[in-house]
Amino acid sequence: MSTLEEYIASKYKGNKFWFKDEIAQFINYNRIHETREYKEYLDGQHDILNNPNYMYNGQLVSPRKIVINLAKTIINFKTQYLLKNPVNLVGDVELVKQLNMVNKLGKFDNKNEKILNHMIKYGQVSEYLFINNKGRIDSKIIDAESGTPIYNRTKELIGFIEFNQFDGKNYYTVYSENAVEEYNDLSGSLQLVKSSPNLSGLPVVYTVEDDLVSNKGRSDLKDYINILDNMEDLLSKYTESFYKFMNPIPVAIGQQLETTVPQNVVSGGFNLDDGADFKLVSNEMDYKTFESVYKTLNQTLLDVSSTPAVSMNKTDISNLSEVSIKLLFSLADTNAGVLENYIMDGLTERYEKVAKLLGYKGIKITDEQLVTLEFKFVYNTPSNHKEILDNMKTQYDMGAISTETIIDNSPYVNDKLVELTRLQDVPVPVVENETVSV
Repeated sequence: MSTLEEYIASKYKGNKFWFKDEIAQFINYNRIHETREYKEYLDGQHDILNNPNYMYNGQLVSPRKIVINLAKTIINFKTQYLLKNPVNLVGDVELVKQLNMVNKLGKFDNKNEKILNHMIKYGQVSEYLFINNKGRIDSKIIDAESGTPIYNRTKELIGFIEFNQFDGKNYYTVYSENAVEEYNDLSGSLQLVKSSPNLSGLPVVYTVEDDLVSNKGRSDLKDYINILDNMEDLLSKYTESFYKFMNPIPVAIGQQLETTVPQNVVSGGFNLDDGADFKLVSNEMDYKTFESVYKTLNQTLLDVSSTPAVSMNKTDISNLSEVSIKLLFSLADTNAGVLENYIMDGLTERYEKVAKLLGYKGIKITDEQLVTLEFKFVYNTPSNHKEILDNMKTQYDMGAISTETIIDNSPYVNDKLVELTRLQDVPVPVVENETVSV
């Protein structure tokens, strides 16, 4: 089963609508179901909202249900930390020039952020490269709920299925190495409605590896949800207890001179016998224990997600050096490095397909050029720009660093090639000799 045709013939006996059964397989159904649950969680549908009502003082009470959607904040931080600064392409000058043009026209920098965001949320996302109606190289992002990759026994991608539902109708797009086939049931029965040649090949699948299930992505939310559920439960119960205990119980000790204790004991009064006592009794709130447990859960969440406490306003800082900043963000750097490797695998495959599509446009990219391509990620770490520039100036004055290296590492330069071109094109001012009459 090394090819898609062999896979279909062996597993589905040539059934022309085999893709319906493929999506319905347990491993694919389970992945789609998990992705849907993650989307609902990020939308605010948390377990705390399912807490049942209960009886209190003879009345049916709806418990406090406080939702903390901190997972979305952490995911946005991870995405921006790695890709807030665009990925710089480094390599053959002509190759980089062509790829940068493709990036700008196709808005691939924005798509990189969307891809990484989906990888962190759902563990997997796919991208299909094509030439759009304007003749430009473009791509379509397919999330884990819609896209089903097909692998053979050697873990090689041999096919891809995209499934969507709209207005009660089913739409299937089947990608093979050489063709793209579209099916729908608009006429009442499923049928092939369009078949097109596939110029770029199969979609690129970006995956965060799952150690237990091969060829399936692992969402970061798996590590956060349980901790956040406990934080929400603790905060909701404490808040509810606080409002309950605001109603103290009146207690009269000894003989009272009235038959009953007045209900309005705050603004009214009543008489007690000599030696009797009256007081309002309330439960004591152990807020120190609550504070300790909540802080521990919060810190655990930051540790597990590799999120610096300073980025979440949990630490007071001032006048930090460059080294101190790096220490504070060292865990975030480690996590960003792992994500960088995952997304870089996909980017390498993407630009191989871009080079193939450029060939259809008459622009030839050789393997020798393509092998020089590298990706430079600039993390969005807070930095002391003055300290960085002073250090580079010192090295430049010593003759130990070039102008190009300074531009590479300058926090104010995003496009190295453009900046070098600008420097070369700047005209040198000419001062003409003037004749002065005395």
